[in-house]
Amino acid sequence: MGILTVLLAAVASYIWGAIWYGVMAKPWMAANGLTEETIDRKNPVPYILSFVATVLVAGMMRHMWYMSPPSDLFGGLVRGIGIGLFLVVPWIATNNGFAGRPFKLTLIDGTYATVGCIIMSVVVTLMMA
Repeated sequence: MGILTVLLAAVASYIWGAIWYGVMAKPWMAANGLTEETIDRKNPVPYILSFVATVLVAGMMRHMWYMSPPSDLFGGLVRGIGIGLFLVVPWIATNNGFAGRPFKLTLIDGTYATVGCIIMSVVVTLMMA
């Protein structure tokens, strides 16, 4: 059941990422100084790395919830928000700040990470209930 929980949480978050970056592709590329011509969409490596990273985050989230389960779905939701906003987004902001990237990129990537964490947390919470 644990592996299934992790995979479902990862897939749900990965689908969210595909939707988010599909909608935000042009602003994201502009904030990164990229164009359609400079991106190799046929290269599978970034997609594979992204999925593996999502599985790792979902796996750690499931482990944390197993060790200290949320009391209800709201508790799982709050944990997802907290991890996204207060653990992941500050790292993204730090990296983008030192790289001299625009704050808009932090907003785009931070929104993706926070909502992704919320989705994973909700799935893990529901699957462990």
